[in-house]
Amino acid sequence: MPRPSDLRRLFGERLQEGVSLARFTSSRTGGKADFLIDVRSADELRETASGLWGLGETFRVLGGGSNVLVADEGVREVVILNRARRARFDQAGMTPRVRAESGAALGGVARRAAARGFSGLEWAATVPGTVGGAVVGNAGAHGAEVARCLETAEILQPPYRTESWPVERFEYGYRTSWLKRNPGAAVVLTATFRLEPSTPEAAQAKVEANVGYRQKTQPPGASWGSMFKNPPGDFAGRLVEAAGMKGAQVGQAEISSRHANFFLNKGGAKASDVARLLIEARRKVREAAGVDLELEIELVGEWPKELREALA
Repeated sequence: MPRPSDLRRLFGERLQEGVSLARFTSSRTGGKADFLIDVRSADELRETASGLWGLGETFRVLGGGSNVLVADEGVREVVILNRARRARFDQAGMTPRVRAESGAALGGVARRAAARGFSGLEWAATVPGTVGGAVVGNAGAHGAEVARCLETAEILQPPYRTESWPVERFEYGYRTSWLKRNPGAAVVLTATFRLEPSTPEAAQAKVEANVGYRQKTQPPGASWGSMFKNPPGDFAGRLVEAAGMKGAQVGQAEISSRHANFFLNKGGAKASDVARLLIEARRKVREAAGVDLELEIELVGEWPKELREALA
């Protein structure tokens, strides 16, 4: 458990206590963090993470708050709220690049690249979440993913070691990486993506096409993003719909009637409602299709034992 006196001594007024995480998640759900520290730059993120490791404290970095389901009971470990959002475009040489801090919105970086006439990130314009979360989870859409365009990332490991990792070191797979398989072992500070010369008109046309497709196929409103990973050769949304779960609801949590791999907060949904809906959807798909769906979202916080075991 975090030691409040040590945290207050090291971080002073930067340390916030008893902060609701609901306003920092895309679903607008989740309990309180016992301790939260806001960072505004990659340097602040480095110093804060190193300081916590120096105290022997565990912590979690929270960016855009998508693809995470925060327990109603809250989070005991320290939460670092990552608002390090600077991005710098480099046009030197034949290969343009963008270096973005890990708290930058991936979709925003993609749109800025397109506006400058750079291609390669158009697929990411509709992806929620931050650069850091995308690097950890190998985010993807429209047939592309981080693993195809990431060049290097600046990685911090305990207690103070910073290295530049080439893409191969992440050992990427479908919606996973070495970082995701080893939670707490490292922090993403920045990421550099390779781009390609294009024109603003051509790049923005691709962005608009992707936005249009998303609006037709995915629901608006407060959600967690894709809930389940697609199994090999199939789609999680199709399986959930075929199992008769489209539109199902527990409390104020609902499986979207537009896309069955998206769950919606209809207003005041509890994380436990979402968990029970996930459990039921998995059970129905297993019975109907013999497929065990794997969660794409990550469970965060102090979950009741029975729910965590059922979702494992």
